[in-house]
Amino acid sequence: MDTLKDKVVVITGASSGIGKALALAAVGQGAKIAVCGRNAEKLAEAFGQTSNSRLVMVADVGKEADCKAFIEAALTKWGRVDVLINNAGITMRALFEDADLSVIRELMDINFWGTVYCTKYALSSIRSNKGVILGVSSIAGFRGLPARTGYSASKFAMQGFLEALRTELLKTGAHVMWVSPGFTASNIRNVARSANGVEQGETPLDEGKLMSAEECATKILDAVKKRKRTVVMTTQGKLTVWLNKLFAGIADKLVYKHFLNEPNSPLKKYSQEGT
Repeated sequence: MDTLKDKVVVITGASSGIGKALALAAVGQGAKIAVCGRNAEKLAEAFGQTSNSRLVMVADVGKEADCKAFIEAALTKWGRVDVLINNAGITMRALFEDADLSVIRELMDINFWGTVYCTKYALSSIRSNKGVILGVSSIAGFRGLPARTGYSASKFAMQGFLEALRTELLKTGAHVMWVSPGFTASNIRNVARSANGVEQGETPLDEGKLMSAEECATKILDAVKKRKRTVVMTTQGKLTVWLNKLFAGIADKLVYKHFLNEPNSPLKKYSQEGT
C-alpha cells in the first residue's frame, strides 16, 4: 500500500490523543476516514460533521452493537474498508489486590473486545481489498507492568489475537499488525482507572517530554503503508522487550524499580511492608 489516497481508513478512539492525530494525518494524506469515540463534543470539535470524505460517529467499542453499527455505517457509506486501526483504549493504575474486578473487566471490554468486535465486522471487506488491520498496543503487551495488571492482560490478549489472525490470513493478501508507541503524550493517563474505577485525573509523567501524538501517528501510518509486522517505537521500549526475552529476572527488578519511583506509586504499599 504505497498511499492512503482515496483509501477508507477506520479509526476507533479518535476523539483525542493518538487516535485524533491518526485521523487528521490520514485526511492530510487524502484518505476517507471513519472515526468514532465516546465523547460527541470532542469528536465534533476535531472533525466537524459527517461529510463526503468523513464519517463521524459516537460509539463505545466495549459494546458489540456499537462496533457493528460503526463498521456497517462505513461500509454503507463507501462500500469498503481498506484500513482498520483499533486504537481505542484505556489504562489503569492500581495494585491488583486493591482493584475492583470491574476495572479489569472494563479494560478487557474496551482494549481487547473492542478490537475483536471491530475486526470481526470489517474483516470480510479488508480481506477482499487486501487491506490492513492494525492494533495500537503497548510495551505492556510484551512485558507485564506492575499496578497495570488489567492493562497488560488486555494488550497481551490483543497481540495474541492479532498474531493468530495474521497467521490465518497469511495467504489472503490481507495484512495484520500491531504497534507499541511507548510513552506518548496523550490523555490516557489522566483518565486511567484507579482501584475503584474512577478516573485518576492526573499523570505520573511529564507529558511535555514525551513523543507527541502527531509524531506517533506519522510513524504508525508509515508502518501501515509499509505493511510492517510489528513496530516498537522507543529505545526504552525496544530495550525492555529485548531484556525481558533474554534476562527476565533482571527485567523484573528493573521494571519494579522504575514503577516504584514514579510519583504516588501504588507499589510503595508493598515496599513499605517489606522494610
